[in-house]
Amino acid sequence: MEGMIMTAQLLLSLSILIVVHEGGHFFAARMFNIKVEKFYLFFDFLFPMANLLNFSLVKFKKGDTEYGIGWFPLGGYVKIAGMVDESMDKEQLKAPAEPWEFRSKPAWQRLIVMMGGIIVNVVVGVLIFIGLVYFTGDQFILNKYVNDHGGVQALQLAEQLGIKTGDKIIKINGNEFEYFDDVAKPDMLLSQNSSYTVLRGDQQLEIPIPANFIENFNRKEAQLNFVLPRMAPRIEGISVGSLADRVGLKKGDLFIELQGQPIQFHDELKAIMSNLKSDSIQFKVKRGEEVLSFNERLSESKTIGFYPLMIEEGGTKKIQYSVGESIAIGPGRAFGVIWLQVKAFKRIFAGDISFKKSLSGPIGMAQMYGGVWDWERFWRMTGLLSMVLAFMNFLPIPALDGGYVMFLLYEMISGREPSEKFFENAIKVGMAILLLLMVFVFYNDIAKLFTGG
Repeated sequence: MEGMIMTAQLLLSLSILIVVHEGGHFFAARMFNIKVEKFYLFFDFLFPMANLLNFSLVKFKKGDTEYGIGWFPLGGYVKIAGMVDESMDKEQLKAPAEPWEFRSKPAWQRLIVMMGGIIVNVVVGVLIFIGLVYFTGDQFILNKYVNDHGGVQALQLAEQLGIKTGDKIIKINGNEFEYFDDVAKPDMLLSQNSSYTVLRGDQQLEIPIPANFIENFNRKEAQLNFVLPRMAPRIEGISVGSLADRVGLKKGDLFIELQGQPIQFHDELKAIMSNLKSDSIQFKVKRGEEVLSFNERLSESKTIGFYPLMIEEGGTKKIQYSVGESIAIGPGRAFGVIWLQVKAFKRIFAGDISFKKSLSGPIGMAQMYGGVWDWERFWRMTGLLSMVLAFMNFLPIPALDGGYVMFLLYEMISGREPSEKFFENAIKVGMAILLLLMVFVFYNDIAKLFTGG
């Protein structure tokens, strides 16, 4: 069920972004009176083999344009008259150019048509981030609260780095910070010579962050395996039918002793429970000023059956923004996604980060949406993907928008078009690259599922 929800969210998100991207090309073409023969969500052929398995799930014609939904759910396209594209239809190019064809238009108009999809993806991404800022605002965990309440709980990734439970992170990359959320921000981890400054007891330590450490964060669950604020063992919720439910524990109860050992933090309780050999358990909880003692038999699951209150009152800061503030903040967050991509590519080309470990395909992306439908997370992921698609499409690879833009800029600067043969071969090479990349990302996703990498 979770897998279906993840897949449904990814398909809906991509469908929205494909339609708006291809719509950008469509409306730019129509603006210059260029005929658009097809407008398709998904491919009606086995991409990139344009003449293989040609059929659509739905199609209808309105005016000169055939609209449809293809069967191959990895992209979409508009077929613009007089242009070699994903369909590789070269027959129409043998005839003299018609005034309503792409090839008959001046280079600057063709450039706008090719940039249309990228521009719309950027606009949509910016609008989504503005909407998120306005409607959801921000809620941050205060780092001072975390440090005043026992520091961090170091999980597996943090322990590998050298952080220990109880450490207080006081600086990132030499700078003090207000919000605990900054600790795992990709932008921080991608900085050169990154490090954490931690306070361990009375000792201040500098913990360097390896250049490839960001590779560990290419999955949503990895961030939950890094550091958490240390939590008091206070009950926030109780599982129905559990030991906690059976003995009448209540929300707000605070564990103060377990198996005769005093406890202050939830991680201490978990550590004692994980090493428990007995079939019974003794514990004390504080309810207001009253202390209650229990001596109970454990079920086979050997759990108490509650989840703790993560952050006590006063530990977070909620910020709501006006429309004007949202318009000012949203674009910065949207373009921050592109800047993050640039920094990541720079580190990959420098050899600091593994391309294989950093790359996620459809399976990896679906996992980022989570197994529960959450509209805020859905739109956040959609906004992020819109900006990433704009960036990726701008790369100067033939068969991507950026490849066409590269050829058009060459034509505008040199005053002559690349030869038809050169252009056709470049498109074929670009498609071969995309096909190999597609095979690689699928293999990489599947390998990660089996290896947990």
